[in-house]
Amino acid sequence: MQAMFNKTKTRLKRTILLAATSAVVISGSVLAPLAAAHAADKTTIKVGIMSGEDEDVWREVIKQAAAKGLTVKPVVFNDYNQPNEALQNGEVDANAFQHQPFLDNQIKVNHYDIVRVGYTAVWPIGLYSKKVKTAAELKDGAVIGVPNDPANEARGLVLLEQSGVIKLKPGAGISATTADIIENPRHVKIKELDSGIIGRSVPDLDAAIVNTDWALKSGLTPADRIAQEPVKGNPYNNFIAVKTADVNAPWVKTLVSSYQNDAVKQVFDKVYKGTGITAW
Repeated sequence: MQAMFNKTKTRLKRTILLAATSAVVISGSVLAPLAAAHAADKTTIKVGIMSGEDEDVWREVIKQAAAKGLTVKPVVFNDYNQPNEALQNGEVDANAFQHQPFLDNQIKVNHYDIVRVGYTAVWPIGLYSKKVKTAAELKDGAVIGVPNDPANEARGLVLLEQSGVIKLKPGAGISATTADIIENPRHVKIKELDSGIIGRSVPDLDAAIVNTDWALKSGLTPADRIAQEPVKGNPYNNFIAVKTADVNAPWVKTLVSSYQNDAVKQVFDKVYKGTGITAW
């Protein structure tokens, strides 16, 4: 009789345990989508941007986003290699500072899970000089600075080819390196420098490839620019980027629309004085 009672008691415990476990599973399966939905529908986000003039542009973006119910907190960086790392690590929710070739290279090297969600602007890269007025005037053995990050170095080398200074291996394009130079009739010397200091180094060089935003920061003017890449069909349009998992989050669409509007364009044009061009 006691044995039968013990078996019944054991079965009852198992039934209660199973019911409790099922309740946890059901509760978890219901709450998980709710939690995911809550995480996706943020009302406050952090966006990684570069220091300088872009901070002025993003003050207007912040106003536009606030009117749509989204609080945008900018996180300012001084190094191009930091914003994607911060995005991948969840320190920011989005960033806005780069073009596709740059992101492609960073993904290749660091395996980031980051995608483009909306274009912002393009800054046509230029060849600047304080010593000559045209690329044709560069002397034999001239020292030319180029950005030391792969994407912008390739961009600069392509511009040097377009300017008749060097010739690259066919097909090198946006992946070009100095190893792809197959003709260098003037024996120019390519000097790789950090993008942030290359503009300030122009007086010490014969010429230098400088990103337009850094040219503006360095006090260079259109009068110092002796060559510039074409704007039409430019693969270097900058954009807002997020992690792949957030592509369809409601706040992403709000963020993009908060940048892509006439109010922001007016501020952008005033700040960059024609050196940058909105690209949406």
